[in-house]
Amino acid sequence: MTHEYIDLQTVGHVQGAVRLPGSKSISNRILLLSALSQGDVAIVDLLASDDTAVMLAALRSLGVQWTEEKTATGTIHHVKGVAGVLPNKSADLFMGNAGTAIRPLTAALAVIGGDYTLHGVPRMHERPIGDLVDALNAAGTNVEYTGNPGFPPLHIKQGKIHAQRLSVRGDVSSQFLTALLMVAPLMAREHAITIDVIGELISKPYIEITLNLIRRFGVTVGQNGWESFTIEPGQVYQSPGTIHVEGDASSASYFLAAGAIAGGPVRVEGVGKDSIQGDVRFAAALEQMGVQITMGDNWIEARSNGVLKAIDADFNHIPDAAMTIAIAALYADGTSTLRNIASWRVKETDRIAAMATELRKVGAIVEEGADYIKVTPPAVITPATIDTYDDHRMAMCFSLVSLDGAARKGNVMRINDPKCVGKTFPEYFAAFAAIAK
Repeated sequence: MTHEYIDLQTVGHVQGAVRLPGSKSISNRILLLSALSQGDVAIVDLLASDDTAVMLAALRSLGVQWTEEKTATGTIHHVKGVAGVLPNKSADLFMGNAGTAIRPLTAALAVIGGDYTLHGVPRMHERPIGDLVDALNAAGTNVEYTGNPGFPPLHIKQGKIHAQRLSVRGDVSSQFLTALLMVAPLMAREHAITIDVIGELISKPYIEITLNLIRRFGVTVGQNGWESFTIEPGQVYQSPGTIHVEGDASSASYFLAAGAIAGGPVRVEGVGKDSIQGDVRFAAALEQMGVQITMGDNWIEARSNGVLKAIDADFNHIPDAAMTIAIAALYADGTSTLRNIASWRVKETDRIAAMATELRKVGAIVEEGADYIKVTPPAVITPATIDTYDDHRMAMCFSLVSLDGAARKGNVMRINDPKCVGKTFPEYFAAFAAIAK
């Protein structure tokens, strides 16, 4: 257990602008699509974080060549596509705790075939992957569990795809469907491939990101609502030449919430009204809480109109950004309820349990259920030492509890293990300090 921490002084007002790091969801999808395509791809503004480093290292181990070019305005990653044929037929891949890396990569390696092992940190070995593996193996791949059935670590061998229809559960993680959609063109060599979704599909905006990027790489996907998806045969991923990574809309939530809680205006740059990320809908949730939101093509701004209104809403569509709403609820005029968030329980940590535990430390009354959390704010927020559970979003969320310091100047919030933000936003605390001067 690390004993590192950061102490945040309470702050009464925030304002400023923050340039967002690249989206993790978009970055790791683009990396894999680029590797699988015909031709070379230049990726502008790829996120530099633990999760993308894991994907880049895995691609290199698989024989995919890439280089990083520093420019005056940022970075460009040049990836040489392998047209669906990996140079290295065997590799041992460490996937950290990156769900956006291990799930699509598992599907790609299973369909391509070879001799591959995938493993990660202990928490990764507790995060489910069984629904994806079941769908793949039913279609003819050969994926084995080398630890607990249903979870990594995995051993992938050569299989033979024979199915023209696959089915996958949609109610545990949308990443299973994302993984199958991304590799479907590799399976649809001679026959169309249809993927059926069993049950309710959660986190639909993340599937929209996947479909949008697949189209950018030249493959069309037929869609029957959210029930099934069909890829016609003979389609091959083609390099789009240059592709830009949007700013991370999930990371935007902390700064927009800061503006909502402590005055503002706070502007995030890198996402706007044309974003392909569902988490920009976080801004609409803040509007429901009485926050003034303005949007441009590539920016969003939040400013406070006084005390926040309590919210009772379904957050299935934005599970990651919804965590920030649970913190904003500390500053609301009553009890807020976040519903339909069962997926929190299988993320980097059990986020419902973790959020409830830490919110209680600062004085909130919290009720947690299998798929919901209710937060009643305290009269005065109590300074506390916050544990982060090796979860980047817990650390970033609870930085916000240092805001609105009018009643408690000189109080300190301590965040344990602040370095866990490296998973998506290594410079987070510096960016937060810049608006909280």
